[in-house]
Amino acid sequence: QVQLVESGGGLVQPGGSLRLSCAASISIVGINAMGWYRQAPGKEREPVAAITTGGMLNYADSVLGRFTISRDNAKNTLYLQMNSLKPEDTAVYYCNAHWATYGQVHDYWGRGTQVTVSS
Repeated sequence: QVQLVESGGGLVQPGGSLRLSCAASISIVGINAMGWYRQAPGKEREPVAAITTGGMLNYADSVLGRFTISRDNAKNTLYLQMNSLKPEDTAVYYCNAHWATYGQVHDYWGRGTQVTVSS
């Protein structure tokens, strides 16, 4: 069973920064796509940022220019650097890993880490 463990969340003031980490229990070299999602109270889970093995990046419009996604294959870890945080960024942030091998699709989620932006 693949495990994804997020860390780095917390309480930060508006304009502050946080770096989230997602440690995988397996090598992430072969994982085609990894990403971050978030879910605010009363809202649906939404994509925040994604990165592929080929280095393609995608960001939600709401975080473009403020958040940076990256992956360290040697450490089997995915990161999300979040700068210029806003109260509307408050949510539980989830890590996702998605890949396919021999026609079988694999899709795993972490348990999430809480990010609260408030003065």
